[in-house]
Amino acid sequence: MSVAMLLAVIGVLALAGFVLSRQKALASAGGNPRELHSLPNAYGWHGAIWVLIPALATFALWLIVQPMVVENRISANLPTEMVADDSARALVMADVRRVAGGLDQAVAVGAMTEDEAVLLTTGESDVRARLAEVGVALGSTVTPEVLSAAQDYRAMTSWGAAARTILLLVVAVVGLFWGISRAHKNFRARNAVERVVLGLLALASSIAVLTTFGIIWSMASETYDFFTKYPIQDFFFSLTWSPNFRGNSDLGMIPLLWGTLYISVVSLLVAVPIGLFTAIYLAEYASRPVRNWVKPLIEIIAGIPTVVFGIFALVTVGPALRDWFAEPLGLGNSGSSVMTAGIVIGILNVPFISSLSDDIINAVPQSLRDGSYGLGATRSETVRQVILPAALPGIVGAVLMAASRAIGETMIVVMGAGAAAQLSLNPFDAMTTMTVKIVGQLTGDTDFASPETLVAFALGMTLFIITLGLNVFALYIVRKYKEQYE
Repeated sequence: MSVAMLLAVIGVLALAGFVLSRQKALASAGGNPRELHSLPNAYGWHGAIWVLIPALATFALWLIVQPMVVENRISANLPTEMVADDSARALVMADVRRVAGGLDQAVAVGAMTEDEAVLLTTGESDVRARLAEVGVALGSTVTPEVLSAAQDYRAMTSWGAAARTILLLVVAVVGLFWGISRAHKNFRARNAVERVVLGLLALASSIAVLTTFGIIWSMASETYDFFTKYPIQDFFFSLTWSPNFRGNSDLGMIPLLWGTLYISVVSLLVAVPIGLFTAIYLAEYASRPVRNWVKPLIEIIAGIPTVVFGIFALVTVGPALRDWFAEPLGLGNSGSSVMTAGIVIGILNVPFISSLSDDIINAVPQSLRDGSYGLGATRSETVRQVILPAALPGIVGAVLMAASRAIGETMIVVMGAGAAAQLSLNPFDAMTTMTVKIVGQLTGDTDFASPETLVAFALGMTLFIITLGLNVFALYIVRKYKEQYE
């Protein structure tokens, strides 16, 4: 039974639990809802919950456990030399899954029968030809061991799907009868349902926290592994970035950190004044018709994909800066530069700062404006001395969001700033950022036993700490200047 069909059956059983539990509770009260402890629907929801929660929890647990069990059993039957370490095991299992998926696809479209998929013992070229008929391209050698493991993988997965179906149906049916059996007029169904809902809300609220801990753990563990293979002082203090997967790499982060901060500062110098002045104009000076037209047009920028901004930087902004400024001033002859990426990222961030700052400025109480005008202040004085100080915490948050996005931007940097890891003060030189190199080190066939791959996690951890520092600094500014208004 497919997953969609299985979930549909569980949904039908939950609906049956709702209806039958509700009817049984009403029947125990002689058909008089006033005799029930809770509303009739509470009994129905209690019956449905006893079907849904156990079945879905079992389903989620099965999805986590089954792949681990299957892969452990498959890898245990492979020759030792094929699974000598974790990276080799991962590559072999990727081949096994790819071949197994190709066999499934070939059976599904009729390119081979199920018996052929189970008993296929032809050579590598025949396997590739049969799978190529359905568009499955294999990137590595299909050895007899991989083919046999793929067949075992298909068989175990099939048996696992059948066992999963049986188990979930049993759990759902048992939950159905248990929920119906508890439906009685004296049963506190509302309290039970509210406890379940409270648990679901607590689980939902903890997802963000657990995700944060998961991210930190994954980054920290791989970073620690990196520093066991590469000197920590060379990573933090070396001025050379020159990875070489054959060994003897120089993995100093200083050039990448410099490029990241340089491009981010240029982008903020573009985005913050334009965005803040735009917000002040829209909130305090623009008429309602102008505001209704201009604000949506500005916010359209936020919906443009970053790759489009990258193309804009590559074919328009970069050549223009090179022809109008860099070459005439003798500062360079490349269209890829810090200025190119910084200006385009700044344009990208204008809607974030302007829209958030506009909403924050509009949230300043009108009584503050009226009091300022009553004391004889002009509109510009009111904006400078009353509105902006009152809105400062929110504006700091908007700037922080723009800074975080500038630090994490990748596509625009790749297309607009180049990939040169160097230390330079010339804004028309090509540079790169930490995010670009993270992508570069994790692209292609990666060996997680080599420092050249693991350095991506160290760079990511460094970016995380930088962003955390920005948040702490912003919190300090907000707490220092925040004022309470009645």
